[in-house]
Amino acid sequence: MPQDSKSISYGGQAVIEGVMFGGKNINVTAVRRKNNEITFLEVPRKDKSWVQKLRKIPLIRGIVSLIDSSAKGSKHLNYSADAYADDETSPEERVQQKDKEKSSMSLTMMIGVAAVGVLSFIVGKLIFTLLPVFLEDFIFGELFNNYILHNLVEGVIKLALLLVYLWIITLTPVVKRLFQYHGAEHKVITTFEAGEELTVANVQKHSRLHYRCGSSFMMLTILLGVIIYSVVPWDNMVDRVLQRIVLLPVVMAVSFEFLKLTNAMRDIPVLRFLGYPGLWLQLLTTKEPLDEQVEVSIASFNRMRELDVEIENSKVNSSLRNGVLDTVKG
Repeated sequence: MPQDSKSISYGGQAVIEGVMFGGKNINVTAVRRKNNEITFLEVPRKDKSWVQKLRKIPLIRGIVSLIDSSAKGSKHLNYSADAYADDETSPEERVQQKDKEKSSMSLTMMIGVAAVGVLSFIVGKLIFTLLPVFLEDFIFGELFNNYILHNLVEGVIKLALLLVYLWIITLTPVVKRLFQYHGAEHKVITTFEAGEELTVANVQKHSRLHYRCGSSFMMLTILLGVIIYSVVPWDNMVDRVLQRIVLLPVVMAVSFEFLKLTNAMRDIPVLRFLGYPGLWLQLLTTKEPLDEQVEVSIASFNRMRELDVEIENSKVNSSLRNGVLDTVKG
């Protein structure tokens, strides 16, 4: 296990009453149902060859990974939401709801769950990028002319909006439990990377914070965005807005690479501080999980690993049957 933990970087995502983990060949979500049963959604990964090639190119791989995770993650989030709604509705309401779904064509049905996930991600990023621009210009537009200072104030406003938003949503019970599952996901990955057996006791010993996290990515887009946006001057509001839209993919790509760098440097005492801002944000986006939530996270991770091995072995056996493996070299 220690050897595997070094060679493969697993990722995950908290969902409603559960956790999703992504492997090399499959993504698995485990959800705790109201009757205490743990159910699974297992979706094999079918990346095109050109997508796999793009994943190896610096900067481009960040955009590809973000779009891919948005598309695939939405399916698992929908599964958990449907399971939660199913547990909270009566049999009569369930029948009525299914009849409504059959008689109406929703946006999701028309363009697909994956496309909705990607569109939601893009729209969300645009709103989060442009809203601070308009707020900063409205409040501070006439106070000074230094565009770099305007960019800095914009970054502060963006960070404040993010912190307030996260604080508000943590007040709701569902999101609070979602963030507990987020903590459980981090703890399981950290335990696996440490080469320890995945038991509730072992997992609970570890920190709920992890360098390789989407929360850290959000913080990096704010901090690095101030620097990147300051490289290209702007003279008016139209130029400023267009610059933000054009450079947004650049900010996300550079942030993704910097996130990988901070994860690689986390064991170097002098450089581990590079990931601290993202870890501080995780104090809001993760909560200490209950033992029962850790059990779900472990179940999801173990199921993903089990199916990953089965699929990998089937590929090897298929290659053997097709005569791909050299008989002399074995």
